[in-house]
Amino acid sequence: MAASPPPGPSAEGSPERMRVAVGCGVGATIETYDFIGFGTAAALYFGDVFFPDSDPLSATLLSFATLGIGFAARPLGGVIAGHLGDRIGRKPVLVGSLLLMGVATVLIGCLPTYQMVGVWAPVLLVAVRIVQGLAFGAEWGGAILMTFEHAPWRRRGLYTGITQAGFPVGLLLANLAFLFSRHTLDDTWAWRVPFLLSAVLIAVGIFIRLKIDESPQFEELKESGDVAKNPLGEVLRKDWRGLLRAFCLRTTETAGYAVSVTFVLSYLNDDRAPDVSSGVSLTALVTAAALGIATTTGWGLLSDRVGRRPVYLLGCAVTLLWGFPLFLLVNTGVAALVLVAFVISYAVCQNSLAGVQGAWFCELFATRTRTAGTSLAYQLSAVVSGFTPMIATALYSAVGWTGPAVLFSFYGLLGLVATVLTRETWGSPERRQADLAARAARDTTAPAALSH
Repeated sequence: MAASPPPGPSAEGSPERMRVAVGCGVGATIETYDFIGFGTAAALYFGDVFFPDSDPLSATLLSFATLGIGFAARPLGGVIAGHLGDRIGRKPVLVGSLLLMGVATVLIGCLPTYQMVGVWAPVLLVAVRIVQGLAFGAEWGGAILMTFEHAPWRRRGLYTGITQAGFPVGLLLANLAFLFSRHTLDDTWAWRVPFLLSAVLIAVGIFIRLKIDESPQFEELKESGDVAKNPLGEVLRKDWRGLLRAFCLRTTETAGYAVSVTFVLSYLNDDRAPDVSSGVSLTALVTAAALGIATTTGWGLLSDRVGRRPVYLLGCAVTLLWGFPLFLLVNTGVAALVLVAFVISYAVCQNSLAGVQGAWFCELFATRTRTAGTSLAYQLSAVVSGFTPMIATALYSAVGWTGPAVLFSFYGLLGLVATVLTRETWGSPERRQADLAARAARDTTAPAALSH
């Protein structure tokens, strides 16, 4: 059962709960813009720009390998941020991760191509990508924890869903930038400009995050002297089973996205695939991302009302069944059906899981090790998802589109099993207890308000 906060501010949330949720969501938007932008560029440009001496399939595999390297670096970023977040606070980690991500992303826009410096071009790309991975690994745990610990107990799914909605906003902005640049700029600048534009977003994000107060629950931990000396070691010793379950739950969402969006973008750009222009596929993804802003928050709100596990079961079941219909739709080459494929893959399969993760993962770990536990589970799964486009490409080369379709459904099955084995942290008893705590908090503050 999730820990029970006492009646008072923790039941109703802090006074700045909405500002924190939106502020963390803005940071998530910026970091996703940077990180997902790399995935789009890898699918559409990097094979030709950084690996021109390879045949088209090998170039795609190599560009997706650089994408995967960034994901492989994310667990280390999550470990560092988890340790620091549980030791010195959530806020410093949030500001530092955003600054590091911004510098790395602008540098990608400035990199020389293979034609300019030869083999040093992909080497530099990999180096900067590793820095990006470290920064993104540090981001999620801090942002979600800040939102969760400022939020009203009864509506933590909604508030963490607002922060999670920053990811579809970032996806939307990144793909709008690439959609614009692909149709208005030549190939020299079409992939550079979206990365360079992130400098403006970074400045805005740093300003917003500096205004956010530290987590009230972390401040209570400091005052009580209960801050964990080695949060990572404590999680690994005492809660490794919860860590493994959260890893599997997260893998379904992020690796599923890697197949249904990142790989499918590349698949539709392949000469052997259906004749679908990049404009059609990017427009479909932009539409799905726009819908995802609302649906991510909506799934989080639904989990406040019916529990975390029912929503997650639904999302995993749809993912399990969606693998073959997804490719059958995009294989038609009909723009409207490609749009439907992206919308269901993103707004239903991905968003239903992402919208619940913020609250559920935080409730699975104790406050003193919460950043370490959630960050490590979240970012370890990124290693799987980071190399999933490369695996999907290899399967496609070997057996055709049925290979990636089966892979996508497998991830759904993995999540379904993990959901069944993971405890519900927000069932009927917890919801009733939260209602009582909120009522007690209102009764406590009402006489004070009347006396004024």
